[in-house]
Formats: sequence, C-alpha cells, structure tokens
Amino acid sequence: MRAAGVKNFIFSSSATVYGDQPKIPYVESFPTGTPQSPYGKSKLMVEQILTDLQKAQPDWSIALLRYFNPVGAHPSGDMGEDPQGIPNNLMPYIAQVAVGRRESLAVFGNDYPTPDGTGVRDYIHVMDLADGHVAAMEKLAGREGVHIYNLGAGVGSSVLDVINAFSKACGKPVNYHFAPRPRWRPPGLLGGCRKGRPRAELARYARP
Repeated sequence: MRAAGVKNFIFSSSATVYGDQPKIPYVESFPTGTPQSPYGKSKLMVEQILTDLQKAQPDWSIALLRYFNPVGAHPSGDMGEDPQGIPNNLMPYIAQVAVGRRESLAVFGNDYPTPDGTGVRDYIHVMDLADGHVAAMEKLAGREGVHIYNLGAGVGSSVLDVINAFSKACGKPVNYHFAPRPRWRPPGLLGGCRKGRPRAELARYARP
C-alpha cells in the first residue's frame, strides 16, 4: 500500500471488541473491553495495530467497521446463507433445518434475562453491510485519522424471534431444542449505530 501511495484502509472488525459492557446499546464511544473468544481477540488486536499505524503515520485514513450480526443473501441468490463447511452463525443452521439437512436446531440457552429467555442480537442484512463499506470509502476521502463505525440495524431480535420469522417466511416449521448456554455468551448484544445511520456519517437505513 505504501508503494502504491494508498493511505486509506477499511477494516472489517466486530462488535465483539466491546467485550461484555454493562449497558446496551453499544455505541462507538464505548471503550473496547475484553473479548471472550479468539475471534474477538484477533479483531481487537488488528484494531490496535491499525491505530498504532495511524499514530505513527498521521496522513493515513482508517475506518474500523464494527459489525454486529450479518445475515441474509444477495438478491440474485448466487451468494447467501449456504456455507460449504460448518456454519458459524444462526441463520444457516435455521435454513438447513428448514430444508431437511438437519433434524433440529440447538438453541443455546433459554434462561437469559430476556423476554423469551433466549439471547438477543442485532442482525444486519449483508446488502446493508455492503452499503456501509461504500459509504465508509466515500467518507474516508481527505479525512485523516481513525474513524469507528458500528454497523447494525439498532434493533434486537431473540433467537426465537428469528426462528419464528424464518418459519413464517418459508411456510415450514423449524424444529429446535434447547441446549446449555456457553458461560461467555452475553444475553444481549445491540448496536447503537449513532455514526452508522442516516443523517449522521454513514448513509442508509439498515433493514430490520
């Protein structure tokens, strides 16, 4: 990048860098915490490296995009929630149960302090996430420094909310069973996307 004279950098980070905060929604002004997963720790490490880079070379413009929970597919259907390996998020598992590739979905925990006892997360459509990247590129032009943006819908949905919405949309029941929850998993993770919302710094509403 230095050889090519490129000094703009967008990093796909994660809301997991906030760790377990005492308040929700999580906003960009919150300090980073102590991520409990290797994934979150690796994202925080890269954020720190990029922040140090910008301090050493102040003419760099860096955007840290903190994703919440990306879901969904491209409208063409060519890219979506059908990973080749083992899924690492909720939506592909739900889809696999709905089409008969799995008998049942394991819902980890039904004793969280949430309305239905299952974990609540902030889900953002992948097309909105793509729009967020384009908006970030436009905002970086001529803006030196490190700029942090939460990318989420700002709306919380429980695991059962997502299962029921999927079942209604596809017209098929989605079988599920409850399993013990991981100790490290927080009950709720909701983004306060103050900077990643319209009339602020990144344009376009996220689709709830």
